[in-house]
Amino acid sequence: MSPSATEKSQAKSSGHKSEDVDGSHNEWKFRAPYKVHTNEDGFNALYEASCHCGRVKYQLSREKPLDAKYCHCTTCQVLHGAPFQWAAIFKKEDINFTHGHHELGWYESGEKTTRHKLPCKVSCVYCRTPIMDEGRNMILLFPGMIKWKSEAERKKFAPSCHMFYEQRVVDIPDGLPKWSGMSGKSDLIGDSQAEDVKKRKREIEEENGENAEKDEKKSKSSKKG
Repeated sequence: MSPSATEKSQAKSSGHKSEDVDGSHNEWKFRAPYKVHTNEDGFNALYEASCHCGRVKYQLSREKPLDAKYCHCTTCQVLHGAPFQWAAIFKKEDINFTHGHHELGWYESGEKTTRHKLPCKVSCVYCRTPIMDEGRNMILLFPGMIKWKSEAERKKFAPSCHMFYEQRVVDIPDGLPKWSGMSGKSDLIGDSQAEDVKKRKREIEEENGENAEKDEKKSKSSKKG
């Protein structure tokens, strides 16, 4: 959907240049998560963040992420050049890029292409700082970019668990749930709390029981046919 004349006018009045707003090649900036927000939108900026060189800047309107996690998968290790990734989940409407739309670059790790194909990874093309992972419905942001005003703000982004801990290169004995793969869809390992492990085992047993029941029904149905 193309932006209206009013949306373009509001973007310009908020400080964006005409060459950054006009033309069909700029229409992606009016769609979340790249939408150019204005004062008329009622976007309540609570946090500010920027890449290392400062060319890309954004704001966040949600007080705390929907969830935050540490990811130890080998892809994150390579792309971030670190033992693990700290990521916070937000809705696409929660972010407002205030500067640097044209400094953004995309990378789709599955096909290893720089086309803007979802899901994909977004970074600053100048300093190469990872900006976010853009999914089909959500975005993963990296809290290290945020300019905290207090320790209380930072704690709101505290991770709830570790993912792909089986691929870790360093042990993190913090007592948080540690999933061997995707959170909620794999085994709990490491120093995960005993109660969490027991709960997960019960869930797996229930899932296996449900699958066995479905297979049995399917088998009976095929025999009748």
